[in-house]
Amino acid sequence: MPPKKKLTSGPQVKRTVKLVTTQSIDTFVYAPPSPSPLVLVPPLTRRSSQTPEPGALPLRNWDINIYLVGPDGEELPATCYEKATYLLHDSFGKRQKQVFKNPPFHISEQGWGEFDMQITLTPVGTQKGGEQTLTHDLNFLQERYEATHNVSFRNPKAELLAILKESGPVGETNGTTTAPKPKRKPQSRSVDMEKLADALPQLQEDDLLQIVQMVHDNKSEETYTKNDLENGEFHVDLYTLPDNLIKMLWDFTSNKVDMSAVA
Repeated sequence: MPPKKKLTSGPQVKRTVKLVTTQSIDTFVYAPPSPSPLVLVPPLTRRSSQTPEPGALPLRNWDINIYLVGPDGEELPATCYEKATYLLHDSFGKRQKQVFKNPPFHISEQGWGEFDMQITLTPVGTQKGGEQTLTHDLNFLQERYEATHNVSFRNPKAELLAILKESGPVGETNGTTTAPKPKRKPQSRSVDMEKLADALPQLQEDDLLQIVQMVHDNKSEETYTKNDLENGEFHVDLYTLPDNLIKMLWDFTSNKVDMSAVA
């Protein structure tokens, strides 16, 4: 099945997020047999012996820090995010969901089991649905390891765009130049362009396909579009569209999306 079509209607800034995980054995825990190796079953007995007895489980301290990768591969503070939400294994109980609001969004925990966790990153000033969710493999194969994830900031607002410029040129991936867009002509528009840009990604897939077709059928020589087949995305610069097409997109979208609810 082909990937779901996504439509981006403004600048798209790409960055690479680095997750740095460290772990070490704190002590050894002895427990009765458990249905799951991740569930703590009392009574537990701690021993810090260097030669653990049979049945001992290594209780490990582990922590994760989140960074951006700079143009030269350096670690930069991930200030483009206002918070990071970690969703751990359900055996952590009340600590399963943890939120951190300051870079490097450091989490420190203890346990003996490996598992996959979800980390949701919330960009500065983002609307609901604009979060980036990463899957992170917590494992104990190495005392320190790194994992990188490519992320995209679609149509970032002025505040976020200014912050992203601190970690590399916007419109580029960690300093790697992309094809330049044609110059925009300043024009007076009869519709709210920012509101249209925010509303378009909220359309259903069938509606997005109609939008793409409308752009193809009515674009001008100055129109900038890019069809990213690998990621199933269609990019269009709204400011390069002719006025009649802008009006068509606005009328179509306003019939599908409550524009009064769009920030």
